[in-house]
Amino acid sequence: MFRKILIANRGEIACRIARTCRRLGIAVVGVHSSADRDALHTSVIGESIGLGGATAAESYLRIDAVIAAALRSGAQAIHPGYGFLAENPEFARAVEAAGLVFIGPTPEVIERLGNKASAKAEARAAGVAVLDGGEQASADAEVVAAWARALPLPVLLKPAAGGGGKGMHVVRHPDALMEAIGTAMREARSAFGDPALIVEPYIERGRHVEVQIAGDGHGGVIHLFERECTLQRRHQKLIEEAPAAPLPAGLREQLLADAVRLAQRLNYRGVGTVEFLVAGGRHWFLEVNPRLQVEHPVTEEVTGIDIVELMLRVAAGEGLPLRQADVVLRGHAVEARVCAEDAAQDFMPATGRIVDLHFPTQGVRVETGVRAGSEVTPYYDSMLAKLIVHAPDRKAALDRLALALGQTRVFGVTTNCGFLQQLIALPQTRDASFHTRSVDEVPSAQRSGDAIPVTLLAAAAAWWLLDARQHSCGYGAWSAPDVTGWQMHAGDDAVTAVPSLLLCDGARLHEIRFGQQGADGQMLVQVGDERVRLSLRPQGERWRLGIGDEIETLAIARRDASLFVQAQGSAHHLEAFAYLAQAAAAQVTSGELRTPMMGTILKLHAAIGDTVRAGDVVVTMESMKMEMKICAEHDGVLRSLTVTAGQTVERGLLVALVGAAEPA
Repeated sequence: MFRKILIANRGEIACRIARTCRRLGIAVVGVHSSADRDALHTSVIGESIGLGGATAAESYLRIDAVIAAALRSGAQAIHPGYGFLAENPEFARAVEAAGLVFIGPTPEVIERLGNKASAKAEARAAGVAVLDGGEQASADAEVVAAWARALPLPVLLKPAAGGGGKGMHVVRHPDALMEAIGTAMREARSAFGDPALIVEPYIERGRHVEVQIAGDGHGGVIHLFERECTLQRRHQKLIEEAPAAPLPAGLREQLLADAVRLAQRLNYRGVGTVEFLVAGGRHWFLEVNPRLQVEHPVTEEVTGIDIVELMLRVAAGEGLPLRQADVVLRGHAVEARVCAEDAAQDFMPATGRIVDLHFPTQGVRVETGVRAGSEVTPYYDSMLAKLIVHAPDRKAALDRLALALGQTRVFGVTTNCGFLQQLIALPQTRDASFHTRSVDEVPSAQRSGDAIPVTLLAAAAAWWLLDARQHSCGYGAWSAPDVTGWQMHAGDDAVTAVPSLLLCDGARLHEIRFGQQGADGQMLVQVGDERVRLSLRPQGERWRLGIGDEIETLAIARRDASLFVQAQGSAHHLEAFAYLAQAAAAQVTSGELRTPMMGTILKLHAAIGDTVRAGDVVVTMESMKMEMKICAEHDGVLRSLTVTAGQTVERGLLVALVGAAEPA
């Protein structure tokens, strides 16, 4: 076995690989970008070497820097994790040329399977059913467009060199083809260093089922059964489970046999995943991921097998430590990916600093690469953590996962926790009638969860007042316990005539008025026209809210003007402003175009003086490997443009100003 390995990755997967290495007595060294200098994985691993700048291209995708770090540290082998260089055959060759061991398949197999086009040819040669098209790849937009036009719409554009759903785009209309190709190529180059695409027919209502395989490199191959990965957004998985939800009779056996046969044909070494599209009783080969998968924990939970340990033992020349008969399924496991994104805004990635973080500890496996204080940047994937549960059956596992998500608290960035709870509760999730577009069919308005109850608004306002009193230097008017606004009043049921506080809940604005706090700790809070009499007391790290004879425990935190409130699994983000100090701030300058989040400017589509119409794209930016378009909100003339292509920008930066057109 190895004495020391380098983990060429970041975040939760770097932490997870390190855990198995330490259990086996293997020393580890990590790597980091300039943006990840203080990231959790650097402290978990202990020894970490910088690779360069903040972006993946400047750091984690630099083959020379990764190998130099391994040689400098005295590592004998490199584990690539997933993403970045994990499916790059040139990286695997460079590792071996440096006298190190690549913990994964051989470079030749990665080349044949890691590229989606050649993988389809291998599958067809192995007698596995494949979809038409997709057996050639090109970085020439016109060539890709010609392939797409030869197939019936809709078609799917896929990066040939990568996985994880990044860079995949569905084209339904001919007029959208060239723009989609350009976007897909840019995203593919950013994520994988290769813009080449393949084109396939798009099956609208299929299921995504994959088989975990492991091989010794000499023809010995076993499967670790299958996983269900159907629930996805933007072709990236949200919920995964093992084994798959019920399949038609005999289909599981066909999938397992096809996966093993394909791997045996190639003398597969290490672990990998063979992915299939399932519709009715039919199945088609999609691709092979010749690496560790994000969702590998659900397979570990139902088989009791450490998949990372399998990789290490095979790479060290020990062969497979188990036979097919040793792989037995026990119960059901489900995993949820907690991501920094806004489900109500088409899953737009979110950035910012995590103020407070809590994951459940009982009966839940948590894999994460963040902690309180971590900065969520636009340079990498939006996933913050994975929650994995195991139970005797599928229903019990889904119930446990829903409870675990309700107990998860991430304050400081918007997450998809609430939407994941909604997704688990959908009838089509429960009865497994889902398909790969089920998430897309949930209206955006329903993805945001329920509006914040007036009782929680009142509690947040009361907490704001208590916090203001603790920092009375900045809030002199709030410091005395009998002062709750800008004027004194009398009577137990009186509130200030002028609002004391404004709370913003997305697009909704709530005026808050306070009454005096009584000797019993009760306070009257008026939210708009509704009045709530409550008490709010600290309870450890949480707060105890009392309204009448009902008691509820809350988590509340603050960062600048932002308030974060969670109760009964529902989390809310509010903006709080003292009324008189901020009343003028509610005015929004018409025509201002601002960045929705931190990222990099990719392209300017107009110049100062150009006439633009409502909906015209003015600036395209990239964040977390996804393109976003900043569009004019009304007709007019572009009066100013403050950014350039390649510039890194913060959230909320004014990038352009659209003014009214001059009269003729």
